[in-house]
Amino acid sequence: MLTNRDIEELTAFRRALHAHPEISGEEAETARRITAALQELAPSQIVTGLGGHGVAAVFDSGTPGPTLLFRAELDALPIQEINDVPWASQIAGKSHVCGHDGHMTMLLALGRMLARQPVAKGRVVLMFQPAEEDGSGAKAVVADPAFEQIAPDWAFAIHVEPGRPFGHVATCAGLINCASLGLKIKLTGKTAHAATPEDGTSPALALAALLPRLDALGHGGALDDSFRLVTLTHVNLGEPTFGIAPADAEIFATLRTTGDAGIASLEAEARHLATEAAEAHGLEVAFEVHDHFAASINSPEAYEVAVKAMDSLNISHGTEGVPMRASEDFGVFGWGARAAMLCLGPGEDYAALHNPDYDFPDDLIPLGSAIFERIARDLLGPATTT
Repeated sequence: MLTNRDIEELTAFRRALHAHPEISGEEAETARRITAALQELAPSQIVTGLGGHGVAAVFDSGTPGPTLLFRAELDALPIQEINDVPWASQIAGKSHVCGHDGHMTMLLALGRMLARQPVAKGRVVLMFQPAEEDGSGAKAVVADPAFEQIAPDWAFAIHVEPGRPFGHVATCAGLINCASLGLKIKLTGKTAHAATPEDGTSPALALAALLPRLDALGHGGALDDSFRLVTLTHVNLGEPTFGIAPADAEIFATLRTTGDAGIASLEAEARHLATEAAEAHGLEVAFEVHDHFAASINSPEAYEVAVKAMDSLNISHGTEGVPMRASEDFGVFGWGARAAMLCLGPGEDYAALHNPDYDFPDDLIPLGSAIFERIARDLLGPATTT
């Protein structure tokens, strides 16, 4: 159980994190702050440098049993914050407007409770992962050889999701977050003087033909096996000048499906269309993949464990608004464990995630950590005292 002093200290810590955001792959100082806070709790082990700047604290009971992993994210976003609060971001163009500062603090709150009353069996791993926002962090953590020693049997995460009543949790068994990737398509021809465009090879016509074909690959719909969505997010042709017929064009497209096999198929189709258009117009084509997220799937067993924990705490929950089109790289931890993601509401009219006016509501810290603790006690039990 958290004390009033815990809440005050954790709130101050969350706000310090908020004031010093670091984006994906750059979370060195955030990891240092987390490591220092964990050292005060004297866990059995602290593993650093996981998949980059990842940090894991292991609370080992010393008695055989399953391993539970609770995950939070270290990274912030490249967004300029506009909140007028004392703890607003001190780093220009970067901010914690996705709630990751709050997620980290909920794990530290759980760590305080585990330090005071250890679990009876098994291990609890508090996983602070890097680079969630670009989809690379969880994969890098799981691929790190050091992860093998803490690989979990169960994995849980909470993400704050505006639009839901305060303290209400939305979750479900099965799909919870879609798979997605960003596909960058570059078409290259040859420049020419605008007075003699025939001397060059412009990608303009290929671009005009390709955009509607890409868009037609997926228009969304119900989140079932047939769901496919292609969102054109950026297009660029040539230079902003009147004297040069262009040689280069770029398309950024976000592809989204309900499963990892579906995203691979959709990507192959998009690449085929781009290659066809390039060949038809005498262009070279190149591709880059960014922000590749696996689908997040809640196992039925982990979902039931979470529901039982919330029921015992009288926390409102339901399946409204899930699964979601948005992506989350937590699903990678579910490749080797029974996993569940919970979406915790900060209020129906609360600022949306990734908006410059978002700030994590500190009143959710004890609520989220209580859910985590209840899950840990239900699966591993409280330590007996004599």
